[in-house]
Amino acid sequence: MEEPKSPNRKERRAMEAKGEMTDRKFMEIADTFIDVANKQNNTINATDLHMIFLYAAARYNAHVAKNVVQVDQHEPFVEDMLKAYQEMLRNHLADESL
Repeated sequence: MEEPKSPNRKERRAMEAKGEMTDRKFMEIADTFIDVANKQNNTINATDLHMIFLYAAARYNAHVAKNVVQVDQHEPFVEDMLKAYQEMLRNHLADESL
């Protein structure tokens, strides 16, 4: 099976103009959250800050689940979020550049 072709610059800009999420936009937005964490880390311990970010992510994800996608069964949604987080965390822990 052939991997999907990445959009070129013009295609990516058109997608983003329509409000579609691209890999570049995804990373750009993630970086803004990381920048907030780095700035807050000037006055807040990283060990407190990472729990604050986890709390905020959980709160926002609960809002999306209940009010945007209107999840009726909470447990399958929780399981999906846990799996996604575990994969992301493992990938970052394996990243030698961190």
